[in-house]
Formats: sequence, C-alpha cells, structure tokens
Amino acid sequence: MIKRVVVLLLLMVFSLASMAEAKIAPDFTLPSYKGGSIRLADLRGKVVYVDFWASWCGPCRKSFPWMNAMHKRYGTKGLVIVAVNLDREAALANQFLKELPPDFHVVFDPRGDVAKRYGIPGMPSSYIVDRNGRIQYSHIGFTETKKADLESRIKAMLGK
Repeated sequence: MIKRVVVLLLLMVFSLASMAEAKIAPDFTLPSYKGGSIRLADLRGKVVYVDFWASWCGPCRKSFPWMNAMHKRYGTKGLVIVAVNLDREAALANQFLKELPPDFHVVFDPRGDVAKRYGIPGMPSSYIVDRNGRIQYSHIGFTETKKADLESRIKAMLGK
C-alpha cells in the first residue's frame, strides 16, 4: 500500500514537472490570407492549434478538411486554428487554398522565419498551445489514425 502511494506521488510530481517545463510558444505576427495579420500572443486565453504546411505536402491536403471540422466543432468553445503556410510563391499557396478553402486562420511565412523558431522537423508539423501560451503537445505528419488522438487532446485542453 505504501509503495502504491509513493508511486502515485512520484507520478504526480513528474506530471507537474513536465507541465511546468512546457515551452512558451514562440510569438509571431504574420500576414493573414483574409487580410490584416495574426499575432499569436493576441490569442492568449484560447487553445491554439498551430499547423505548419505547404502546397506540395500530401498529408496537408488531408489535414485541412479535419481542421475545418475541428474549427466548426470547437471554435465557439475556445479553439483557434492558425495554419502557417511556408510556400515561397504565394500563387502555390493560393491555388491550394482555392481547392481546399479554410474556415480557420491562414497566415504566410514565405521565408520560414517562424518555422525556424519552432524548429519544425517536417510537414505538416503541428503544435497545441494552451490558454497560457505554452506548447502542450506537438506532432509531425497527419494520418487518419492521428485524428482521434488530436481531437481528444484538444477537447481535454478546452475542458470539454
């Protein structure tokens, strides 16, 4: 019995320590697809799904309909999706967006400055940022098998 209590206490301490170590999401201000700009710091108080993508990325074509569904399902509950495009040629991004219209925010980082600050390992790379601006989860790629896990993490952070 005492061993179980000690193990539970240790697990709680390590969980709290890992939460405390969550990295602050690098701030950015980038031009928006719909005009104006988006600043990540202005979204504090919301759960933000930051997704880095490019027009040539096959899995990105699958993630856009899913992000539209997540925006529709949880947008009024505190979720904000910001998809950061890394195409150097705006025409390529615009063609992609014409084919897969987003219901969420799309911003442009053609020089990849923000992507470098996040240290993205590949496409797509996504980060779930909590209401305090800390990255709580990140992943690379997008497959059908990841959908349920990602949605579960988003729901948990929204408190739903």
